[in-house]
Amino acid sequence: MAEPATDSTDQQHSLRAAMNEVWSLAWPTVLTMTSFTIMQFVDKLMVSKVGPLEVAAQGNAGTWAFAVIATVMGVVTVVNTYVSQHLGSGSPEKGPKYAWSAGWMSVFFWTIIILPWAFLIHHVFEFIHSGNEELISLETEYAVYTLVGSLFLLVGRGFSQYFFGMHKPKIITVSTVIANVINVTANYILIFGEEGIPSLFPGIPGTPALGLKGAAIATVIGMFMEMLIPFLIFIGPKFHKQYLTRSAWRPCLKTMKEIFRLGWPGSIQWGNEIICWALFMTVFVGTFGTNDMAAGWIALGYLHLSFMPAIGINVAVNSIVGKYIGAGNPDVAVSRARVGVAMAAIYMSVCAAIFIIFRHDFIAWFVSGADTPPEEKAAIIEIGAKMLIMVAIFQTIDALGIVYTGALRGAGDTVWPGVVTAIYSWVLIVGGGWVAVTFFSEIGSIGPWIAASTYVILIGLTMAVRFEKGGWRSIDLLGRNTIEDEARRASPLTIGPPASEADGAIADFVDPTDPTP
Repeated sequence: MAEPATDSTDQQHSLRAAMNEVWSLAWPTVLTMTSFTIMQFVDKLMVSKVGPLEVAAQGNAGTWAFAVIATVMGVVTVVNTYVSQHLGSGSPEKGPKYAWSAGWMSVFFWTIIILPWAFLIHHVFEFIHSGNEELISLETEYAVYTLVGSLFLLVGRGFSQYFFGMHKPKIITVSTVIANVINVTANYILIFGEEGIPSLFPGIPGTPALGLKGAAIATVIGMFMEMLIPFLIFIGPKFHKQYLTRSAWRPCLKTMKEIFRLGWPGSIQWGNEIICWALFMTVFVGTFGTNDMAAGWIALGYLHLSFMPAIGINVAVNSIVGKYIGAGNPDVAVSRARVGVAMAAIYMSVCAAIFIIFRHDFIAWFVSGADTPPEEKAAIIEIGAKMLIMVAIFQTIDALGIVYTGALRGAGDTVWPGVVTAIYSWVLIVGGGWVAVTFFSEIGSIGPWIAASTYVILIGLTMAVRFEKGGWRSIDLLGRNTIEDEARRASPLTIGPPASEADGAIADFVDPTDPTP
């Protein structure tokens, strides 16, 4: 009679250990993503004090700019997978070359893809919003600043993914929080100038009020800071001493090919998805007018606020799955992925309840301070409240799609999820949005939202089935059949400094005992 109790106790300990491991890596990543999302949220809230037209312009411009930026980011994000699998296999010194190569790839793609897009994007807005010159001008200005400044974001992405892969997310947490504080401060100064926000906060004498342009410049400043801090730590004496991080700085075509081979599906996935969401908001929701667009961007702001912490769990699960697969323990990788899914699902279910209960109040926050007619404010609040109900409907299932996608990426399974996501997004978000606008226009902008909600639910279920079926177990990114790797896996893992030291983000700037120049 004692054995079942013992088995039950062992299972509880095992579950507790799994939860502790996932959470120990996830919470700094969640904090990082939450900090970034709060910064974006506050940014949008500040812009809303200027007016609803500026909110619509910022949302449209940011999405169309990020559609191209994300295409490059989708490639370099797989640095996490390579670094974590090398960490698990006992060869962390092979990780830095992926961060450097991702940086060189980012510079190349920024030059040949993103800069030309900055010169063309004005024509995109003219085509979508023909005749609305004020909106087009605001959209173009914001988008151009974002695209030009994205070089910092892209280069920094490879180095931040390196630290995630090394299971040292606190470094990125510190850098992101600092960058976001600087960004929000710059936002306030540049958007409102010396006038500040009347009756709330004073301005700084002598500074001009740049409005939406100020928000764009502040975003670029934030991107630069978010790149600078991880890069300085990466090339600093401490990390160079432990992992030879400076030695792999030269462009390496072979490593770039490895990154591209695994990362191109992520490029297709991210780029297509954001383009479809851009069409969804600017074309389909935008068909019903500026109020619907403003309400839609406010609702999407809350959606980002809910799923970005889940994205943090996605990144953590990516790293954990990669490490255990690198160490030859796929069953442990599965258990950790499921724990991450459960954490995200609980959190996003709570968000769903909050969105439904406070839907009118949440939308009202964004229109209360703007110089907008009362009837227009009431219309935006009513439309936005309905949109928040749609957001709440798919929250729990969205957690499955987000976290299981990270688990698949950690396992090196990127092609199938990338292609399927691209197909689903065009068929459901764009195709479904067109059907809703063309044949069910009487239900207004909620029609496209129904199509988008269907997409999110189907993606969540599909990625869950894909991971649980386990086809990724046959993928081998590191070439484990070599004698060197077999010997390394047979020996105990001794990776990096002790956990307490590895978590010291600020201490990673310098190592006073290291004489390396």
